[in-house]
Amino acid sequence: MEAALFAKYFETAERVDTIKCVGKICKVQGLLVESRGPQAIIGEICRIEVPKGKGTIYAEVVGLRNEIVQLMIFEETDGLEVGNNVIATGSRLEVPVSTKLLGRVLNAMGRPIDDKGDIESPVMYPALANPPDPLKRKRITERIVTGVRAIDGLMAVGKGQRLGIFAGAGVGKSTLLGMIARNTSADVNVVALVGERGREVNDFIENDLGPEGLARSVVVVTPSNSPPLARLRGAYVATAVAEFFRDQGLDVMLLFDSVTRFARALREIGLASGEPSATRGYTPSMFDTMPKLLERSGTSDNGSITGFYTILVDGDDMDEPVSDTARGILDGHITLSRKLAHAYHYPAIDVLQSISRLAPTVSGPSATKAAGAIRRSMAVYAEAEELINVGAYRAGSNPAIDESIAKYRPIEEFLIQEVTERSPLEETYSAMEEISGIPIPLEETPGSGDVAIKFDGARPKAKAGSSGGESASKRQENSVAALFASRLISEGD
Repeated sequence: MEAALFAKYFETAERVDTIKCVGKICKVQGLLVESRGPQAIIGEICRIEVPKGKGTIYAEVVGLRNEIVQLMIFEETDGLEVGNNVIATGSRLEVPVSTKLLGRVLNAMGRPIDDKGDIESPVMYPALANPPDPLKRKRITERIVTGVRAIDGLMAVGKGQRLGIFAGAGVGKSTLLGMIARNTSADVNVVALVGERGREVNDFIENDLGPEGLARSVVVVTPSNSPPLARLRGAYVATAVAEFFRDQGLDVMLLFDSVTRFARALREIGLASGEPSATRGYTPSMFDTMPKLLERSGTSDNGSITGFYTILVDGDDMDEPVSDTARGILDGHITLSRKLAHAYHYPAIDVLQSISRLAPTVSGPSATKAAGAIRRSMAVYAEAEELINVGAYRAGSNPAIDESIAKYRPIEEFLIQEVTERSPLEETYSAMEEISGIPIPLEETPGSGDVAIKFDGARPKAKAGSSGGESASKRQENSVAALFASRLISEGD
């Protein structure tokens, strides 16, 4: 009994390095802190003792120059002075992981900030990790449901696929992520809010996710006022948490907002460390680091991470460096249109400018054909729209244009969807059948047996004799734990 009680302390003691390597701060300039010593490696976490300030703050080694150690801190530089002790911890950033993470909100170091207690787990995942071996990745052959008609119907997404949501500021990227988080058929959501406005964090958690959505989600928050290292590491912590659930054989939805602010944090750190600037001020390390992060999602030999990454398009320029780099790495892109948003067309997805590279693979032939027919009709109407609007087009002149005019209103009604509305795949296919005239058998869709929403947001009824007072996060933790067990049994473990 006593051994079990103190087990976590014994495990912690085994991980602790009892020999301290200590250095002293010799320079603080802008975002960069330099110290003489300690002996440390790139990426190692150090503690800085600040007697006159916050007591202890954490930093990470980002550069080495002779005996000078260059560090970036996770908090503000207030209170630092020359001579403060810098103590090497002997380890890189790691995240405690378990099913207890469900329903929790973490910071850039993987520590809870929701006042619900610590995540006590002996299992630690490194924030910095390599992507899965490309030869061990399972092929993406099954679809995952987002609950958004425009996506599920016209740009189907596969389990383990990675898509970018490209848009300027204020066009609805975060709102679309919230819709996907509530309605997806994935087992677990991991939400990374990197560099977002502090005001939007509670809005996203309470309005976009809601209690039941949060119960099956893990949220990692690094607001825009955080130092660049915190914004950078928040992205890695969220990915590490997603990898943990994937390794348990689950289908994970990683909702990442936003890649642009992650890239800007890389630029700030690179410039402060002395890197030369390249395209539009971005340093070479940004173009090297982005693929390493984005490639960590996807399939493995256990489960899958389906990634939706938002990209804040600078000045609505789709060819700016971050957008161009991300588009070349990801497996498709969803473009949001400011023109549609101004017309109160939500979600403001520009279907003709969006594509899912795996849609033909994860959709059946009938669904692919119906989606193609709807896209063709939209393209014909877009080409003739000016003539139609000014009254220069005469009905009967072109059968294709006549058909596109007839289908314009039904297609608009299909694409517009309320934020709180969920569209099951059956309803999406039924609407596509009416518009295109092509029957779509649900059973021909790869993975259609899993398209039902596993956690549909309905509060489970309490069993007879139970108090019914179990929290949403506890119920979800038990549900996922049961799912772990059932998959292990089915695999013969």
